[in-house]
Amino acid sequence: MNILFTCAGRRNYLLRYFREELNGRGKIYAADMSDTAPALHEADVTFTVPAVADKDYIPALLDLCSKNNIDLIISLNDMELPILAANREGFEKQGTKLLVSSSDVIDVCFDKLKTCEYLAAHGFSYPASYTDLASAQNALKVGQLMFPLIVKPRWGSASTQIYKVCSEVELELAFKLAGIQLQKTSLQVADNLVSESILIQECLPGDEYGLDILNDMSGNVCAVYVKRKLEMRAGETDKSYLVDEPVLADLGERIGSTLGHIGNLDCDVFYDGSNAAVLELNPRFGGGYPFSHTLGANYPKAIVQWYSGLSYDCTQSEMNTGIVVSKCDDLLVLSH
Repeated sequence: MNILFTCAGRRNYLLRYFREELNGRGKIYAADMSDTAPALHEADVTFTVPAVADKDYIPALLDLCSKNNIDLIISLNDMELPILAANREGFEKQGTKLLVSSSDVIDVCFDKLKTCEYLAAHGFSYPASYTDLASAQNALKVGQLMFPLIVKPRWGSASTQIYKVCSEVELELAFKLAGIQLQKTSLQVADNLVSESILIQECLPGDEYGLDILNDMSGNVCAVYVKRKLEMRAGETDKSYLVDEPVLADLGERIGSTLGHIGNLDCDVFYDGSNAAVLELNPRFGGGYPFSHTLGANYPKAIVQWYSGLSYDCTQSEMNTGIVVSKCDDLLVLSH
């Protein structure tokens, strides 16, 4: 079984986890637009490819998958997911499967406004959200909203261009700046959505938790690991520990069942001990997965087994709760 990680970036650990599960029964391939991406050094074979938005990106991937007998693609980038999903048929025709959810699921998760609509439709709590400044300002005046607030792009990744504001002046400035910055990104926003491209959301009460919700290849929930986040850095969990919290585990199972994603779903939740509200859904391996893996989860093993046509009982995994785990910096020599 040959596995290709696309947009490999810095996720060395994921490549290593899957290598351990293959145990010599295949190779780990990695592709990135930068030949100095750290994760490339964890792969058996590496490729430099065009940017995901480039017209030559999909042809380049199809070619290297065909020439190298790639069995499975695992994407590590939000921006790439809709592109791969739209081209699924071309890959599968030549025998390459994708660990990528359907286009509908990806759209719900990537578009933060649609995320709120999905959560509302299925009875989940979520932050009050506004797409225009005037409505948010009016809500503040009548007491429906209170500072601090969060201003962020409707579409985004890695917590970029997110602002926490505590006054009317900050709110107006952040809303305007977020709109300007969004225009400078590679994201193509349809003309009819430009006026609704920035979200203003309430800050949720409680502590922040991360859920790793694993679904099988048919969209059935198989495992939920719940982590209490202690520190964040650059939009990723930096310190956390695993908790046995039935309320949040049940929440994860309900989300996985209604959404029907494929593989892992990285879910951000705020919980105050009585109420749990969902902030974001990311249908991929997130930066918080290594904490779950270190503390007992083995989603790579499940995925390798499933794509090999074998069954895997996720209840075999242990859950080591209460142990604090932290990421740390390391150095790699990328060239001589």
